[in-house]
Amino acid sequence: MNVGIVSTGIYLPNKRMTAQEISDLSKIPIDIVQKKLGIIEKSIAGTEDHTVQMAIWAAKRALQKANISPREIDVIIYIGEEHKEYPLWTASIKIQEEIGALGAWAFDVQLRCGTTVLAMKLAKSLMIADNNIHTVLLAGGYRNHDFIDYTNDRTRFMYNLGAGGGAIIMQKGAKENIVLECDLITDGSFSEDVVVPVGGTKQPLTSELLRSGAYRLDVIDPEGMKARLEQKSLSNFLKVIRQSLAKSGYDESKLSYLAMLHMKKSAHDYVLHSLGLTESQSIYLSHYGHIGQIDQILSLELALEAGKVKNGDIVTLVSAGIGYAWGAVTIHWGKQEEAII
Repeated sequence: MNVGIVSTGIYLPNKRMTAQEISDLSKIPIDIVQKKLGIIEKSIAGTEDHTVQMAIWAAKRALQKANISPREIDVIIYIGEEHKEYPLWTASIKIQEEIGALGAWAFDVQLRCGTTVLAMKLAKSLMIADNNIHTVLLAGGYRNHDFIDYTNDRTRFMYNLGAGGGAIIMQKGAKENIVLECDLITDGSFSEDVVVPVGGTKQPLTSELLRSGAYRLDVIDPEGMKARLEQKSLSNFLKVIRQSLAKSGYDESKLSYLAMLHMKKSAHDYVLHSLGLTESQSIYLSHYGHIGQIDQILSLELALEAGKVKNGDIVTLVSAGIGYAWGAVTIHWGKQEEAII
């Protein structure tokens, strides 16, 4: 049974943060911000750009592009961040209400920046397993830049965090953009390396902690994390790409486009080189920053607009998220002449 992507939607705030502003706040030379961290500018949230609201705007765009009625949606999966309008809240049900998907049911999933890849696997599995599910909407928003202290050098690798919303509509019985196989890796040895250390049950948020600036992302053991992560991160990144392709019946020589999250430029280039890809077969998101689990959707939309993805291409979306989690999913893009089982 084929499951394919029938539409995507992106919402980006108008507000931007430049490399110069990051340099001024962090005291890092601007050429390091631009060339090593890979940030020319990034999207950041304005006063009305709340996390779930950005997901709603992206979802509406996806519906409009595909000319799909919200009443056709059977399930909604929220793929955005937990940092949203309210700390205890089921975001997907709000999306259901705002887009008018009266016949759907909804739930939230979370794997940090790996959530989109995970949710695509879940959506496909749901449609194959349940005869009553034909159309699934994935939608989420992200604005974790709110947690960044640009004077904390331990979180330097997260200075690229931005804001935006993204959505994907997947449908059973599709004849185009067929979602093939996914591969996921999680490694719990990193589970408490990157956290917001206060605000949970271990250290409930108080006005004193809030004033102290502790309610920000931090790295608990920066040297230990660096040593452990360097051994695994890029190898796992490449592993999930290759495994996703292999499960789908392809090897890396067939890969036409790789939709990657934003990361430092040297890592981006290393991945492309390792897979025998050229710069034209991906898009480096230096003018957007890292919008968490929205990056893969953004990269795909930008590639389609630029003509980098064409009918018949093999496309892989790849993610990595703190925790740590790595994931990839492969898509046979365009209209299919024969059914793919």
